[in-house]
Amino acid sequence: MRSTDSLGNPVTLEDAASLPAVNAFVEGFIACEARAVDTLAAAHDPSPLVQAYCATLHLFAESKDAVANARPFLERAQAGASRATPREQRYIDAVAAWAAGDIARAIALHQEQALEHPRDLASLKLGQYHCFNSGDCPGMLRLALAALPAAGDVAYLHGMAAFGYEQCHLMREAEASARRAIMMRRKEPWAHHALGHVMLTEGRLAEGLAVMRALSDTWVGLNSFMVTHNWWHVALFLIDLGRDAEALEVYDREVWGVVKDYSQDQIGAVSLLARFELAGIPVEDRWQDLANHLARRLDDHVLPFLDLQYLYGLARAGRDEADLLLRNIESFAPHAPPSSRDAWQRVCVPAAHGLRAHARGDFAAAIDGLGLALPRLVEIGGSHAQRDLFEQVYLDALVRLGTEASLAGAQGILQQQVNRQPESLRLRKQAAAVCARLGLPAFG
Repeated sequence: MRSTDSLGNPVTLEDAASLPAVNAFVEGFIACEARAVDTLAAAHDPSPLVQAYCATLHLFAESKDAVANARPFLERAQAGASRATPREQRYIDAVAAWAAGDIARAIALHQEQALEHPRDLASLKLGQYHCFNSGDCPGMLRLALAALPAAGDVAYLHGMAAFGYEQCHLMREAEASARRAIMMRRKEPWAHHALGHVMLTEGRLAEGLAVMRALSDTWVGLNSFMVTHNWWHVALFLIDLGRDAEALEVYDREVWGVVKDYSQDQIGAVSLLARFELAGIPVEDRWQDLANHLARRLDDHVLPFLDLQYLYGLARAGRDEADLLLRNIESFAPHAPPSSRDAWQRVCVPAAHGLRAHARGDFAAAIDGLGLALPRLVEIGGSHAQRDLFEQVYLDALVRLGTEASLAGAQGILQQQVNRQPESLRLRKQAAAVCARLGLPAFG
């Protein structure tokens, strides 16, 4: 039977009763809500689009088993594709490309979909996910802009545009799009997230904290990534404002422990614990619980951005598995899918060596490894705010190496950061300490 989803896209279903499950995916996915997984309740329906949506959910696990778990659904979707519309067929092909590691083809298909079917916002958001993970910020924005004339009535699309603008350093456009999304729908967590990015980047720390906390009452019913990641942003503001105890409380209550087995929750926890330590905030035994979950990730190799944080967390916990993960990364990198092989070999491998070296106190090696990786770090994906962790580790290595040259380098980096974020107590303290070691007065 033919019907339409809640955004007006035609859908082909074997069982009419599956339409609510289709809408659960479409609406839940673009709204970052947990109900997207309700689609799995219709897994018995052989409709190609239903099967493709189920495959998508399994691939989002970002684990070594994700492709194997998605494959039966994907195979059923492909087997029935002749019964599907061209829009549905293109979506199936895009998910198949994702499962095969051909991210460039997946992105190209999502871009075609955005042009031909601009109200297929689930396809658009998945395309943005792939662009984000491959460092293609203009691609993220291009996808959103293609759909705006036809789908500007959907608040979530403005949130998608806002994050694309922000990652392209177009802050005024990003803030305007985020605020428009929130005006249309106050519970738009991706727009909240984009607005938080803008305010962090522009050094509007107290304002950013106030805005995020004022909106946090709407962070209910979300997938674990969205709720923990928005609270992660709250913690970043607290760290920079010197509110250490509150930041630790946010970590314990809102960031770690929602879904401990999920990749994104794990890297959010790694990133925050590392930032606590780099800011001089003791984390006590928090690394150990996290490392117990990271130790199961030694041969995932889904995204280099993830592997690097797994490795650093294991190394900071003093776990020998960090060495095994590093060896596994080195073995995997030359055989990674062609579209990401350079990122694995030329960015992830040297960064992994640098991160392990830093965790173990070899600051010269940390500078060497991270110094090679930082100029191309965008290629491993992640946002500016997330990749800032690796820059902070590099900066810490310069300071702790303590040579005249490394301290001079650290002073230059820190003062530029203080200039951009004068509200940051963390940066002012770090800059003052480095200036003192160089025999300089502390500057504002």
